[in-house]
Amino acid sequence: MKREFRRLSRRTQQLLAAPEGVNVDFKREVQAVRSADLVAFANAPLGGTLLIGIDEYTSPDGVQRGRVVGCDVDDRARLLLVNKATECIPNIELKIYTENLSKSHPILRIEIPSGHLKPYCTHGGEYRIRTDGRNRALLPEELLAIYMDREGEQFLSRFRDAVFQLEHQVEGVNYSLSKGILAVSQHLEDLDDQLRHTLHRIEQLTDSNKKRSRNLLQALRESQRSIVQLEEVVTPRVDSLSSSLLEDIEHKLGMLLDLIDTESDLPDSIQNGEGHRQ
Repeated sequence: MKREFRRLSRRTQQLLAAPEGVNVDFKREVQAVRSADLVAFANAPLGGTLLIGIDEYTSPDGVQRGRVVGCDVDDRARLLLVNKATECIPNIELKIYTENLSKSHPILRIEIPSGHLKPYCTHGGEYRIRTDGRNRALLPEELLAIYMDREGEQFLSRFRDAVFQLEHQVEGVNYSLSKGILAVSQHLEDLDDQLRHTLHRIEQLTDSNKKRSRNLLQALRESQRSIVQLEEVVTPRVDSLSSSLLEDIEHKLGMLLDLIDTESDLPDSIQNGEGHRQ
C-alpha cells in the first residue's frame, strides 16, 4: 500500500473540507498528540484519523476548519507516534502516511482503526472515546457495555471452537464405532460359518451312528429269529435244563433289542420288525 504522497491524498482533501468531527482531529505538530487521542479513536465504533501539520482557523461562516502548515515527518516524529501507541493498553496499531512532499509543508496522516480489544486506556488508566469533535471520558455504563460485548464475542468464539472440537471428536467416535461394528459383523459371519460346519459334521456322525445301530439291530433280530427257530426244533429233544438256557438267552436278547430301540432314532419300518420276535 502506498504510504507517501507528493500531494495531498483525496482522503485528506475530503477531511480538510469539513470541520473537526467524530472521525477526524487536527494537530499542529507531532508533540501535540497524546496517548488519550489515540485511545479515543481506538474505542470509537469507526475509529478515526489524525491530521498532523494542520492549523485550525475559523472560516468566514463561523466554522472551524483546518489549513496545511506542515510538520516534521522524519523518523524521529514517526517513532514518537509509535511509542505513544505502544504505551496504550492494549497497544494500538497505527497506519502512518506522509503527504504533500512536493510542497514545503509536508504533513502526516495517522489512521487509527476501531480496536478489536476494547476498551483501550492510556498507561495511566485513562479511558477516552471520540464524540462530537472532542474526546471525553468513558462512562461506567459504557465501559460495562464494552466489556460485555468483548466477553460475549470471546464466549461465542470459544463456544464455536468447542463445538468444532466436539463435532470432530464425534466424527472420530462414529468412525471407530463403524470399524468396530464391521469387525464384529465379520466375526459373527465367521462364527456362523464355523457353527454350520460343526452342525454338518455332527449330522454326519449322527447318520453314521444311526446306520451302525440299524445294522446291529438287524443282526440282533436275525439272531433272535434263529434262536427261536432253533428252540422250536430242539425243544422236544432236550431236557428241561437246556430248554431253560435257551429261554434265558432269548429273554436277554429281547431286553437288548428293547434297549437299542429306546436309545436309537430308527425308522418305523425297522422298529416294526420286533413283531417277528413276538
